[in-house]
Amino acid sequence: MPERVISQWMIYGAYGYTGRLVVEEAVRRGHQPVLAGRDEQQLLDLAGHYRLPYRVFDLSHAHRIRQSLDGIGLVLHCAGPFLRTAAPMREACLDSGVHYLDITGEIDVLEHSYQCHARAREAGVVVISGVGFDVVPTDLLAHLLKQALPQASDLQLAFAGSGGAVSPGTGKTMLLMMPEGGKVRRDGEIVAVPLAWQDKQFDFIDQPRQCMTIPWGDVATAFHSTGIGNIRVYTAVEPGQLAWLRRLRPLARLLGWAPLVAWLERQIGRRLTGPDEQARRQERMYLTGIASDDTRQVSIRMQTPEGYHYTVMSALLAVESLLAHKVMPGAYTPSQALDTDLLRSMDGVTIE
Repeated sequence: MPERVISQWMIYGAYGYTGRLVVEEAVRRGHQPVLAGRDEQQLLDLAGHYRLPYRVFDLSHAHRIRQSLDGIGLVLHCAGPFLRTAAPMREACLDSGVHYLDITGEIDVLEHSYQCHARAREAGVVVISGVGFDVVPTDLLAHLLKQALPQASDLQLAFAGSGGAVSPGTGKTMLLMMPEGGKVRRDGEIVAVPLAWQDKQFDFIDQPRQCMTIPWGDVATAFHSTGIGNIRVYTAVEPGQLAWLRRLRPLARLLGWAPLVAWLERQIGRRLTGPDEQARRQERMYLTGIASDDTRQVSIRMQTPEGYHYTVMSALLAVESLLAHKVMPGAYTPSQALDTDLLRSMDGVTIE
């Protein structure tokens, strides 16, 4: 199949917290992406500041999305919550012959992307979900652990941050995931478990931390990357927070009530701003992975830049890989599609 020439590429959700960071860095690198989203005034302000083209459209009508993708060769989708937004954009890209990338970490979104492999190959496009901090560094960790222990049957991944601020989009995603509790991979199948199901201590590069299981994207991704059938993902938890979360279990189902969810989303949009520039430059993320079989155990520890800063770098690495035609058509995990040596050598990444 001849290489697809990409004359223009698009950032959808360009005026969101992460989208703005991606736009700023893309322009610094010499790119001229088309900015897109549903709010015309915010797009006009952002596009005017950077002197970039823009397109206004929402994701409620498939025909309108396809029209808006005319002349576009690649979309980097940054508008969460992806449980609501990923499917219409991904479908339009597949129908229109446009490469699709997103920065999701939601298990269901990731699984649906992998189911598009045959269709993406037929359309001659690449689909990669999770090209941000969710789930690039943990997927790289899973890949390296599989290399170190090819017969591994169990995989544990854990991460912790030196800060704690999240963006409005991340906050809304966390809200939508609460009613589902937790998820793990058991014997190759994704199964539901209670909120904060298991806890244990992990050694990170900076210090040991108590962690709890969460429904992180690697429950989907790491299985497709490694074939390991038993996967749990943990995040660091503050003292006392674990017991509080477990007491919250009976109330989590209330978050399925639409009026309450709508009210909480409005509060999140007003109150959460994401980490400031100083925090993005100074804070660090710490990751630990453990792979084991019946007789052996291998562990790898990693340090990366702050999560949103890392997302900008990894997402643009994915964009530039597709612009350079380095990925064959199909649907992939990040470690399947991207150069793992480049991921290991990103600024601020340390692997022990």
